[in-house]
Amino acid sequence: MTYQEQTSQIRRLVEDHQGTWDGIDPDAVARMRAQNRFRTGLDIARHTAAILRRDMAAYDSDPARYTQSLGCWHGFIGQQKIISIKKHFGSTEGRYLYLSGWMIAALRSQFGPLPDQSMHEKTSVPALIEELYTFLRQADARELGMMFRDLDAARAAGNEIEAQRLLHAIDHHETHVVPIIADIDAGFGNAEATYLLARKMIEAGACALQIENQVSDEKQCGHQDGKVTVPHEDFLAKIRACRYAFLELGVEDGIIVARTDSLGAGLTKQIAYSRAAGDLGDQYNAFLDCEPVTDIATLRGDVVIERDGQLMRPKRLPSNLYQFRAGTGEDRCVLDCITALRNGADLLWIETEKPHIEQIAAMVDRIRAVVPDAKLVYNNSPSFNWTLNFRQQVYDAWDAAGRDLSAYDRARLMSVDYDETPLAQEADERIRTFQRDASARAGIFHHLITLPTYHTAALSTDHLARDYFGEAGMLGYVRGVQRVEIREGIACVRHQNMSGSDIGDDHKEYFAGEAALKAGGVHNTMNQFAA
Repeated sequence: MTYQEQTSQIRRLVEDHQGTWDGIDPDAVARMRAQNRFRTGLDIARHTAAILRRDMAAYDSDPARYTQSLGCWHGFIGQQKIISIKKHFGSTEGRYLYLSGWMIAALRSQFGPLPDQSMHEKTSVPALIEELYTFLRQADARELGMMFRDLDAARAAGNEIEAQRLLHAIDHHETHVVPIIADIDAGFGNAEATYLLARKMIEAGACALQIENQVSDEKQCGHQDGKVTVPHEDFLAKIRACRYAFLELGVEDGIIVARTDSLGAGLTKQIAYSRAAGDLGDQYNAFLDCEPVTDIATLRGDVVIERDGQLMRPKRLPSNLYQFRAGTGEDRCVLDCITALRNGADLLWIETEKPHIEQIAAMVDRIRAVVPDAKLVYNNSPSFNWTLNFRQQVYDAWDAAGRDLSAYDRARLMSVDYDETPLAQEADERIRTFQRDASARAGIFHHLITLPTYHTAALSTDHLARDYFGEAGMLGYVRGVQRVEIREGIACVRHQNMSGSDIGDDHKEYFAGEAALKAGGVHNTMNQFAA
């Protein structure tokens, strides 16, 4: 229904109340409805799930149509990302938000800063999803509110052409509400706990849940040591729990991202249950590091398994954990991914120790030999030293090609001394095209950076503190922040408008008419930024 159709419908509704609703302006109601398009988190989840499914199909047709997102730890950060995307690119198509469990642990826990080990409050995850969408919906309300003001000005000036242009823009307004891929860690408990949390996250608006195959109570950050995985059946129970939550709430297009940490996880807490040779449990156990039992008297409360007709003792550590054979990580990742896709997952996430296209592609090729449309979400992590990794990759490629490397020391490639060298320039070009190249070669549908604003906040605050508390004084803020905001058209330079002050003024006028006490008058200092 168009804005004008909404207005006409509401006008008839007001008239039906025989004068008792005459104080209600149908135009204002239509505007408020347009500014509040999404009534519930489930409305958002259904809308954004459809976007993600459409984008997945587009990628299957053309790998150049990969998607991207940046991690968030506050609603304002997420809002500004999407506002900036619309400003610079004209559309949010193919660009999402990522909700990082690492950033919730480090920045949103009542316990204070925590490592990424699922020790933070699980309720903080759906709370952040709801917060992000609250800010994104306000971005809609703000942008539409400015368009409504422009419409009133055009009508008052008798400019019908401009009024019609604005009406068309209002009817075709692109929302700031985009998909959020949300980190549910390892489910924060058993499958029932996973289901309960998944339901809360979906009710808050999440259309995509990313869950990993680590043991919930031993969970580690994907780029740290000591990771412990679970047998496939345990993980599949949690995938099914997420799917049940989506289906119960009517989000039939909900997306499950199955993450495997097996590449860097050398430990398991359990030996998988096996019914028959070659079944899933048997395949999991086949990767265990075992030694043959030659003397039963040597067993001391040990677990033993049968392998190829021989009794074997899995090596158990003092922590009561079992270890996998070295060098089996890639094989375990491939099995994890195929198993997840065959049992309800939609997308894959392989956590790697470095951004290396051929390493990822080698695993994806094996997965796609079984599941041809397999697609990845990939963590372009700040935990990688991108500069060093890619300079080393170029060095090694040049070395293999027989090029002269006498000007370079591989152990010192991070040095500023190399920043302007041909090797560094080629490395930077590989970094620039990494997402495009990896999507074409390695099946990566979605690229994200988990912790970008953690680092940007630290960097910008460092620069401001250095200047403001130093010799620059107030000029440190003006030159480094405000003047740049003005020159680059950053909307937050008018921070009262961004916080909703003008929306509030509109509502005051709807509710009180000429008696409204509005903040946006001639003495509002935000008028200094009108130009």
